[in-house]
Amino acid sequence: MTGTDHQHSAAVEEAAQWLSQQQEVPRPAVPHLRNMFGLHAVEAVEAIRLADQYRAKGRATG
Repeated sequence: MTGTDHQHSAAVEEAAQWLSQQQEVPRPAVPHLRNMFGLHAVEAVEAIRLADQYRAKGRATG
């Protein structure tokens, strides 16, 4: 199973959506996402990766 094969939790999805829409990513991002969305560190990293994918798709489409 790869990182793109599994489903993400609702909180990870929400955090990724929010993060992908930010003009400036909060630094440091992991503690910010943990506090804001109640994520574990691994989930916060997953949300950051997912947000990067969302941004890349957005640039590709338009």
